[in-house]
This record gives sequence, structure tokens and C-alpha cells, in this order.
Amino acid sequence: MSAVKPETAKTPQLATLPGDDVRQIMWRFADRYDLQMLVQSVRAVARGPVARLVAEGARNTHEWTEEKNSLLEAYDSAGITSVFLEPEYGGFIAGPKNLALALAAFELAWVDGGAATGAMAGHLGLSPIHEKGTPEQKDEYMRRFSPPQPGEDRTIERSAFALTEPIPYVGVDTGVLGGKVSVKEWKEGEEPILHVEKRGRFITNMAFANFVSAAVDSGDERIKGSCMIILEENDPGIYDRGTATKKLVHQLSATSDPVFSLDVPASRIIGGYTVKDGVIIPNYSHGEIIDSVFRRTRVTVGLMTAAKLLSAVEPVVRYHRGRFRGGESDQPGSPRHQLGLQQKQDALHRLVDIWATGEASASLGFAAARLFDELDPLDHRREEIFEAHDIPAGRKAIRALASRSEPAIEYVRLAAKPEDERDQARFQELEANELVQYLTKNALADVLCPACKLWNTGHGANMMREAVSLMGGYGITEDCPGFLPQKWMDAQLEATYEGPEAVQRRQLSVTMTNEVFLAQFEEWITEMRHVAGLRPGSGACTLASAMDLWLWTLRHLLEAKDAHGVPLYKGHRQGVTFPMADALCWLLASRYQIMDLIELEEKGAENASLAEALPGYGAFYTDLCHVQAAAAGGEVARICSSLVFGYNRHPCWTTDGDRVYSDSELTVLENVMPGLCSCIVDVLDEDGSPPVKRGPCVRFDGYEPFTLRRGKLDGCLTGSRMAKDNAALALTQVTIPEALDYPL
Repeated sequence: MSAVKPETAKTPQLATLPGDDVRQIMWRFADRYDLQMLVQSVRAVARGPVARLVAEGARNTHEWTEEKNSLLEAYDSAGITSVFLEPEYGGFIAGPKNLALALAAFELAWVDGGAATGAMAGHLGLSPIHEKGTPEQKDEYMRRFSPPQPGEDRTIERSAFALTEPIPYVGVDTGVLGGKVSVKEWKEGEEPILHVEKRGRFITNMAFANFVSAAVDSGDERIKGSCMIILEENDPGIYDRGTATKKLVHQLSATSDPVFSLDVPASRIIGGYTVKDGVIIPNYSHGEIIDSVFRRTRVTVGLMTAAKLLSAVEPVVRYHRGRFRGGESDQPGSPRHQLGLQQKQDALHRLVDIWATGEASASLGFAAARLFDELDPLDHRREEIFEAHDIPAGRKAIRALASRSEPAIEYVRLAAKPEDERDQARFQELEANELVQYLTKNALADVLCPACKLWNTGHGANMMREAVSLMGGYGITEDCPGFLPQKWMDAQLEATYEGPEAVQRRQLSVTMTNEVFLAQFEEWITEMRHVAGLRPGSGACTLASAMDLWLWTLRHLLEAKDAHGVPLYKGHRQGVTFPMADALCWLLASRYQIMDLIELEEKGAENASLAEALPGYGAFYTDLCHVQAAAAGGEVARICSSLVFGYNRHPCWTTDGDRVYSDSELTVLENVMPGLCSCIVDVLDEDGSPPVKRGPCVRFDGYEPFTLRRGKLDGCLTGSRMAKDNAALALTQVTIPEALDYPL
């Protein structure tokens, strides 16, 4: 069967908005009944109690009210609170839970970002203990965090995470801590008693948190470095929850600026400690702990913004179709009555862009969550794996791991080959090597995590503004359908959570040059070329060309210097590194969106309930992928061109070198070499004056590899606007429910 459909073939129609049967396949949990039940349970809370609170105006107060507090019990009953826990502590999902947490946050954020943040903040407060705590700490606090089971006579204890410092120092640097820990009492043969002074800023869950994981630095020569420590509300001293933060957003999460001045036993240091020469040495610094925590939870925040974008589609379609109904010129059955603003291409095209962005950001986010589920077992055994392969501890490990990258790159190359073309024995050997698997997955995770957080929340917030603008005047009202203005405002905060854009770009500028990641990236280019041959309308060809251009540019920048002889790709040159990080995010989101399309087409055929609708979904998602790939290609071309040429010095008229002809010389030479005039762009006047511009036109000598790639990418945009027209037409035909399934 030909991969290219004949011109006369009728395009399958998008009948309805995608439901759970589609999402379960695309996001890879069609075979996970536990996750399907979790989604349904969380959705009932989001579109029930949460939606009612928003509709009733609960977001209009900064205080944590009794009405808001009722959400905690709803979270407990729905299993949202215990989703993070292992079964032995009261949870119901065994093994890694990154995808589970991502799905829960996505469902809550579909209605309200503050509700999602409040529900996930408890898990964040527990995460330092989960990731680096001692066995005793895990057993103690996981059990206390678990909702009481039938027959248990106890109350649940809730947690918070205190990292940032108060104004004016908030957000300066997670490595600079104002909180201090010192030794208060240390009797011979007894455990030391520590004193903690800590002021927090913008701490979620503080209105009701019973214990806090707090980051502190040493304020005593008898304590080395920084650490994280557990503070409890009943510890001796001051446990002041602070005043409510006057947020404009996320009002369904409890946020305040707490003050702590407490005495706690040294056993509360997360991960434990050792004593050497009378000095307490924490086993983990606060930086090591937050690195292991944030690299996972940033993905969840990114998906919260993705949920907002996808949730905007139905309200916008409904508003546009009903825009003119009830007017004097409105006649039932007429195009004006049926379509309203959907008669206009601008409204349709802008909504297509919003939908495509939402799909791409969800694809990127859920791919990252699944990757962390694969990485977690290896990551939690990292020290054991390193010891088995003679990898030293601490900073020395970075250099040692770099020297072990060749087997990981070899594994990536072999994995990309068809089974009958690779050395199967060598492949199996590398696949069984835990260090190789760790290096491969970790290199990718180090890129996907900040990329998801950066692109989903940053670009997503911009696209939410588009969604609000498509609601006309309704978009700035409190009762706007789908709570779109509230979601737009919430997205601004999500872009700063767990490190604003600059933090993510800085991390990407380092991790995206990892040769193990770049080996995977190179194989993706080949992969997309192959996909383009099978699915020519998916935009895979455009994406492959854009990826090739980005990779060439990166290699060039790593070696190139500017007009002053200064190297371009350096940590302090954020005008170079940051735009390249942005460009990579566009490519990653588009690539995972296309991979989700392939998954839907291949696995959807096995689902009998999708048999009739699958061709319509396939055609529509193919067009959306093409639209997004073209947008990604345009961004990459713009960024790469500006970086490759932007740091060169423009030639001037006094520069020796290229021959510049006078007008009279060209007249003579044209008789000898017809057509020469059409090739010469710089011509001197009869008096020898140059054209009124800075200098001769720029030559591209030495840049042919780039210009060829750029020209190819431009040509690969062929058909992308037709794809947008097709997707826009589908929007006019899709059937939507009579009303949203949660209050307006």
C-alpha cells in the first residue's frame, strides 16, 4: 500500500475530541489499570470539589479557608495523597511513580493549577526523605504522611519543602542559604542537639504542614557544609507558619512565609551524618538532595501548563461557534449560526497553534516522566553501580564518567540498528551493563527535565495568552468558560516554580553538549528521515532537517570565535548558549509529538472501540504534528542563522579582498560575459563612491554546509500551511459536548 494517499481520497474526519482511549495509548498507560483508575479518581476531584470552589470565588482570597481546607480530605479519599507512597507505607502503586504523579497533576491542572500545586507540594516536602533519607527516616515519615486506614486511630501529618529565603534575597541562588544550623548541645556519648534558624519565602502547604524539609547551611565550625533537616511543629522553639502570601495566582494552594527557630536532634539530618574529629559531616549536602528531587518534579510542573492548553480547546470552540447566536441576523442552520467565528481562518489557525503546542508539550512531559520511571531503579542504586565500576565519589565522578562514555555511545549506535544488522552479542553485553544503561538514560534525563520545564511553562504561558485572547471580552471576566484567564495567570507562576527560565537554560547549556546525548540526537535524525518516508505528511522531514541544522550549529559554536577572537560557546556567553537551549526544546517537543502519533496509529488499531474514529484521529494528529514541526523548524532556522552569522564582523569598503567593479567596467564586461551584471551585487559609482551601506555584501565562503542545510530546511516546509488549513477545517467539523463537565 502506498504511503502517499491519492489526491481523490477523502480525508477522514475528526469526529470528536480525543478521549481517554486515545490518551491512554499516546501516553503509554493503556496497559496500566492502576493508572487508569487513578486518572478517573483525580478527575472526579478536579471537576467536582475543585471546580466548584473556583466557580464560587474561592480564588478571591489569599487566606487558607475552611472551604479550601476541605480539599485535603478529598485528596486523601481519592488516593492523591498516597500516590507517592510505596505499598508498605499505605500507597497503592509499586515501583517508580513519576508517570502516576504526572497524570495526577495533569488532571488537577486541567481545572486549576493551584489545586495541582497544593496536592503535589506534600509529595515535594516528602521527596528529600524519599530520595536520600535514612531507612529510619523513610519508615517514620512515610507512615505519618499516609492517610489513616480503616481501624487506625491517628491523624495524617502533612509536609512542606522550605528552600528559598525571604525578600530581598528570594530567588538569588539555591546555593546561597540564609538558614543556619548550629550545635546547641552535645553531651559525651549522646546525640547532638542542633539549633535551626530558618526563614522561608513562598512555602506551599505551610498553613497546615506538620513537618518541613528545610535547607540550611552550617553556622558552626562543628558542622560541615550544608544539609537538609526535618523540622516538626512540636519541636522546642518557634514554628511560625507565617502570613499568607498575597498571590495573584494559585490561590487554591496554601502559601506563606514561615519563620523557624527550633531545637532538633541531629538524627533529623536527611540522609544521616558521620562524625570525624569532632565535626558533624552530613552524608548529603542540600544541593545533592534538591538535585535528585527537582530533576523529577520539574517535569510535573511542565505538564500542569500543558493541561491548561489542551483544556482551552473545547471552551474556545464553543465560544466561537456561539458567538453570533441570538442576534438579529442569526438564522438557525446558517453558517453564521453553526460556525460563528469559525467562519474566519484567523481564529481557526490560532486555535490550531494552541492545540498543537498543547499536544507537543504533553508529549514531551509524559515522555520525560516515563524516562524517569526507567531511570529511577538505576539512580537509586547509583552509588552501588559506581562502586562496582570503580567510579569515585564526589566531583571526581564527573571526569570518571566522561571517560566511560564510549561504551554508552556504542550502545546507542547499536540500539538504533535493525536487529539483523547489529552485533547482537555485543549489544546484549552493553544492555546488561548497568553503568552503560545509567549513562544513556541519565544523559537524556538531564536534557528532558529542564527542556520540559522551560518550553512547556515558558512558551506555554505565551500560548495561554493566545487562548484567552480568542475568547474576546469573555477572556477577561471571572466567569470565563474553562477558567481560562485564571489558567493564564497561573501559568506565569509555573514558569518560575523550581527555577525560572534562566535556571533551565543554564542547565541545558551544559547537559545538551554531553556526547552520549548527542549520539542519541544524531540517531533521532535518521529515525525522523525514516518516519518521513512512511508518514510524509507528519512533518518528520521538516523536523529531521531542523535537527540536522541545530546539530551542525552546535558543533560550529563549540569551536568558533567571534570577531574579537573570543570563543562563542562558554558559560558566561548566555547570548549564545541560551538561544541554542531554546531551539533544542522546540525540536524535542516536536519529536515526541510525532512519536506519540506513531504510537496511536500502531496501537490504536488493536483497540476495537477506536476502529471507526482512528482514521480521523490519525489524519488530524498528522496535520498537527506537521504544523508543530514547521513552527519548530522556523524557530531553529531563525536562532541558528543569527548565531552562526551574528558574531562575525561585517565587511567594510576599505577591506582588501573581493573585487568591487565600477558601473562602466561592468558595462564593458557584460559584452564579454553576458549575465555578469546579474551576479554582481556591489557596484561603485562613476566617481568611485560605494553604495550607501556599511560595506560589500556578506560572502558565505566556509559556511556552505550551513547554507545548504538552511536551504534544505526551508524547502522542507513544503505543505506545512496546507496541513494547518486541514487542521483548521477539522476544527469546524468536530463534535463537542453540549456543556463543559465542570462548573463555569
